[in-house]
Amino acid sequence: MRRLVTSDCGNFKTRYAEEAALFPNDVGRLALIAFLIVWFLVVPAAAGPYLLGVANLTGIAVIGATGLNLLTGYTGQITMGHGAFMGVGAYAAAILAARAHLPFWLAIPLAGIVTAGVGAFFGIPSLRLKGLYLAIATLAAQFILEYVFLHWEWLTRGTSGLAVPPARLGGWALSGERRFFWIIGAAVVLVTWLHLNLIRTRVGRAFVAIRDNDRAAAAIGIHLFGYKLLAFFLSAFMAGVAGALYAYYLGVVVPGKFTLDLSIDYLAMGIVGGLGTVLGPIYGGVVITVLPEILRALSQALSGAFSNVFTVLNALREVVFGLVIIVFLIFEPEGLADRWRVARAYFKHWPYAY
Repeated sequence: MRRLVTSDCGNFKTRYAEEAALFPNDVGRLALIAFLIVWFLVVPAAAGPYLLGVANLTGIAVIGATGLNLLTGYTGQITMGHGAFMGVGAYAAAILAARAHLPFWLAIPLAGIVTAGVGAFFGIPSLRLKGLYLAIATLAAQFILEYVFLHWEWLTRGTSGLAVPPARLGGWALSGERRFFWIIGAAVVLVTWLHLNLIRTRVGRAFVAIRDNDRAAAAIGIHLFGYKLLAFFLSAFMAGVAGALYAYYLGVVVPGKFTLDLSIDYLAMGIVGGLGTVLGPIYGGVVITVLPEILRALSQALSGAFSNVFTVLNALREVVFGLVIIVFLIFEPEGLADRWRVARAYFKHWPYAY
């Protein structure tokens, strides 16, 4: 009897372990290893300080956007205070480093824990509120924390800001774009790995159940208040880590960096990248961070022919951001991550792309 040999033309799984596997085959593992080698070895050697600086800011944005994605994308809790939570992490790192004289490797996670506590406190209204009402409550948290940053001068030094001591790992001084590139890149890999594994656990499935239908989730025994607070805690922790890295990277913390505009930028990252996906924060962080640099480069290129073009394009930054969000909401509401999923499925199953 002849044996019929066929090839897969769909997504066939026969075990839960196959469905939960990070990589369905060795191709994904090898591609990831190759990408990490190029990113950590080739890019720092080939790129200049400017490009490395943009990459560092993008990495910090990806970490912060991952925290927002966990809360809003997977748990369905809308927040307007993510920028303020990053500010808490930045100020906590600066205070721990400058006044408590804690080392860099200890100040970063402790700043994340402090921010997580603040985030859990402001997440208490999530028991009774959701949707627009929860967004207004977190918007109040944004304004309260902004007021604290600006007026609690004994702790934050107000508009003068706090100087952050240079970061050191043992005898290794973390100065310059290249060394920060390795540290921030390692943090992005670690946070993404934790994010990816968390959503595959019972906690991650509970988050998704609450997002899809909180009443049904409560009916099957999911403790809504506990898991909502946990989502706020973990999201704020990631935001605090991002803020702490930002503080060390800039060397100074000022309240003007953590306004409502920053929170809106992170919501834009979620919309552009795709909420409820692992790759969404990466795509969103890259687009929203690189877009102002493209506008700046364009204005500088045209400044010779048009004298006022720099001022015009700088003033249109918010307009461009708004147009980008509107375009994605109309034509690609699931974000770039979903577009990548569709493209990958097409080539994987070709010529049976249906």
